[in-house]
Amino acid sequence: MSVDEKITLWLAQLRASGRAVLLARLVIAVAGAVALVVPALQSWDQPDLVAIVGVPLLLAAVVLPDSLAAMVFMLLVALGWMMRGPGELSWSLVLTAIGLIVVHLASAFAAQLPSYARVHRAALRRWWLPGAIAVLLAPAVAGAAALVRGADVAGSLLVTVAAIAVTAATIWFAAGPKLD
Repeated sequence: MSVDEKITLWLAQLRASGRAVLLARLVIAVAGAVALVVPALQSWDQPDLVAIVGVPLLLAAVVLPDSLAAMVFMLLVALGWMMRGPGELSWSLVLTAIGLIVVHLASAFAAQLPSYARVHRAALRRWWLPGAIAVLLAPAVAGAAALVRGADVAGSLLVTVAAIAVTAATIWFAAGPKLD
């Protein structure tokens, strides 16, 4: 298949795309931009590699959500923050985490569908509830971790790990898994 035929096929699939698929890809782009821009605007020196490699990875995640690009993008942003970011919790960290959560959920949703798929509202509702819970619980867990950390409670690492485990279990049960 020549390059012209591949482009023609891709454009035909794009024209046939449903709103849910396009919306999921738009959400990946916006949330990924937030996850890139928020750490870049901080006062600490973020590695230039994050922006140089992050933008092409984000574009690849939007175009090919079923590839490894979204996962590598999320790892790159998180590692960029851990390398030079401050150790304390802040609103910029919470916004970046929410951006990464949304990139993860939207790329998982878009990856299971061909680009020309039409999606029923019931499928969207199945993804909406766990996504909303994840986005709302991220700041709550961050705030609880900041309170426990500032209080010098013995076993605060166990409390934080337990909070993250409860959050993950809540999202999993909200997704409605079958326990057969």
